[in-house]
Amino acid sequence: MLTRLALTTPRLTRGFAAAAATGGVSKFSLPDLSFAPGALEPFISAQIMEIHHAKHHQTYVNNLNIAIEKLEEAVHKKDAAAVLALNSAINFNYGGHVNHTIFWKNLAPQSQGGGDLQKGALQAALTKQFGSLDSFITNFNGQAAAVQGSGWGWLVYNKTTKSLEIATTSNQDPILGHRVPLLGIDVWEHAYYLQYKNVRPDYLKNIWNVVNWKDVSERYLAASQ
Repeated sequence: MLTRLALTTPRLTRGFAAAAATGGVSKFSLPDLSFAPGALEPFISAQIMEIHHAKHHQTYVNNLNIAIEKLEEAVHKKDAAAVLALNSAINFNYGGHVNHTIFWKNLAPQSQGGGDLQKGALQAALTKQFGSLDSFITNFNGQAAAVQGSGWGWLVYNKTTKSLEIATTSNQDPILGHRVPLLGIDVWEHAYYLQYKNVRPDYLKNIWNVVNWKDVSERYLAASQ
């Protein structure tokens, strides 16, 4: 069955199926925030953070674990069609979990250094690639604001070209392959609507005040080794 899946199943689900066939997949859980929900105010409200983390992210975790249970059953029964049918749910909920896990780490209150990019390898790379930090942010915000419907804006490290790139993804699609996610900004309406209504550019303008550049820099150093 796994030979057939290798020809027809997207890599993410194929990987989970292979793990299920050789001993099962560990269940996922909601990570804790490293700061209080209100610590990012006034830029992101406590109400948004509480709902976003405890409701939206928890739902992705719950649905991913349900999909994995169904996948393990399908693999056990050698039901290739059922495995294929689960791909959409696995991609969406795994992406929702992984993307948000990165997002929470990418944020920090200003009292903990949020919004402050120190001189170093990442600062130098951003300046070389985009001209300046301000130029990068303008470019990033333009692409993220233009995402149709729901999705994400990303700063990624391309391991093939050994360079930084701005990318966008739809819905909860995860960043996979040769691109390593360094910074993800959620542009689903649930990330900002209660505070910014439908004005996504205002949210994008303000969120840089609480970007955890220390975390982004550490991801960059690890990816570019």
